Amino acid sequence: MGHAGEATPSEPQDEAGEYLSRNPSRLDDVVARVRLAAPDTLVTAAEEAQRAQREWARVPAPVRGRVIAGFGRLVEANKESLASLVTREIGKPRTEALGEVQEIIDTCDFFVGEGRRLYGQTVPSEMPDKQLFTFRTPVGVATIITAGNFPVAVPSWYLVPALLCGNAVVWKPAEYAAGAARAVAELAWRAGVPAGALNLVYADGEATFRGLETALDRGLVDKVGFTGSSAVGTRVGELCGRYLQSPTLELGGKNPMVVAPDADLDLAVEGALFSGWGTAGQRCTSLGNLIVHRDIHDEFLARLDEAVRGATIGEPTGEVLYGPMLDQKFADNFERILKDIQPHHTVLGSNAVGRISDDAPRAGFRGDHAAGLYYHPVLLDGLRTDDAIFRQETFGPIVGVTTYETLEEAIELGNAPGYGLSAAIYTTDPATAFRFREGIGAGMVSANNSTSGAEAHLPFGGNGKSGNGGRLSGMWVIDQFTRWQSLNWDFSGKLQKAQMDVGAIEPEWDYRLPAELGGQS
Repeated sequence: MGHAGEATPSEPQDEAGEYLSRNPSRLDDVVARVRLAAPDTLVTAAEEAQRAQREWARVPAPVRGRVIAGFGRLVEANKESLASLVTREIGKPRTEALGEVQEIIDTCDFFVGEGRRLYGQTVPSEMPDKQLFTFRTPVGVATIITAGNFPVAVPSWYLVPALLCGNAVVWKPAEYAAGAARAVAELAWRAGVPAGALNLVYADGEATFRGLETALDRGLVDKVGFTGSSAVGTRVGELCGRYLQSPTLELGGKNPMVVAPDADLDLAVEGALFSGWGTAGQRCTSLGNLIVHRDIHDEFLARLDEAVRGATIGEPTGEVLYGPMLDQKFADNFERILKDIQPHHTVLGSNAVGRISDDAPRAGFRGDHAAGLYYHPVLLDGLRTDDAIFRQETFGPIVGVTTYETLEEAIELGNAPGYGLSAAIYTTDPATAFRFREGIGAGMVSANNSTSGAEAHLPFGGNGKSGNGGRLSGMWVIDQFTRWQSLNWDFSGKLQKAQMDVGAIEPEWDYRLPAELGGQS
């Protein structure tokens, strides 16, 4: 079992450089120091996982479920501490961090019972003295690579079902969330997950990719789960395809929200504010494009502009809409996104654009803006379909607005960027909501709710640039971490050949009903 500062089988530590995970709201606060591993470390971890998986799979599934139950209870007992660590390490507001930790608890609660419900089927045979069965079997070793914007909840979507189903895991978290990852792993080990069944590896992206390539080539990895950008997800998908593997890819989004002419505008403004600027827009489900009916555009935009300007931004330990960018690399990316603002755009939402500073202050800012990676919110009107900001995920506190006349046009605009993760519509007409659901390509659709927010027992995932169709959460994720196996048990004492030795009862094909039974005379 791993302890802080030690090198154990559960936490390989081959040195390839040190990484400092900093508090993005106070950059002088170093939250965690980790030694980044070389590619060979991931391979070694996969070898350890392969050895441990055989023993872990022999543990009865209901007993594995009890381990998951213990994990959930330990997380619950440490909820305040874990949430505080999330807030400190990635700058997520306290209330959101508490909700994220609660999602681990909810996920564990759901999967406790699945340890007793990994059902197969008894299937009738087409021949006598023969029985057919199906069984769920573990995939084997799963390599899980997660982002840091949800540093504890999203990993649990992978780790909990993977371990419950009898797999072993090699987990590579985001470097900038290294401290939170260590805390989650420690709680899992303390709950009874064996050393080797859960391996925590710190590495940068290229070392991870090269290590994964070697591990796949040596037959050490049976499943890959990846949460991150669509660009990197494409590379992971291509790599897995070489080895005839289907990875679970949970990627980015350009999530549309349609505001219909009959919408409750105050509710729509509230939903747009949380969807677009919560977590500084750094969610895969963050609102990307607002598609507003022409008849209500001016009124809705005025209300939303007022709401964004009045929102409190700042130190994430307080009551704020959002805090800092997650890490310097995301701040740098957002700076590049802001260069895509064009003369035909109308910039609203704040008194400046870019980093909040003495020269560009934000009204009502809470805390010390100079201490962290804080940026002004941007509400961008006049969006066009050929704008980069319309077509690409921005992953920052910026939302663009365009207009539509017909529902068909709104659906076309929603689908145009090619992502398919989340979408929302605000309307009081059920027919409009259901027609929108039918036409939009998103894997998750909300009516009169935000694009962000997922319950632990619903399938989570997207289509197109947002993923390859796999789903996390709920019973659906079990299909990602098990394989179906059939058993053909013949006790007839002879070889019975399917499709060839099948008895047949032939009907009297030339029979016709007589007149007294209504037949034609």
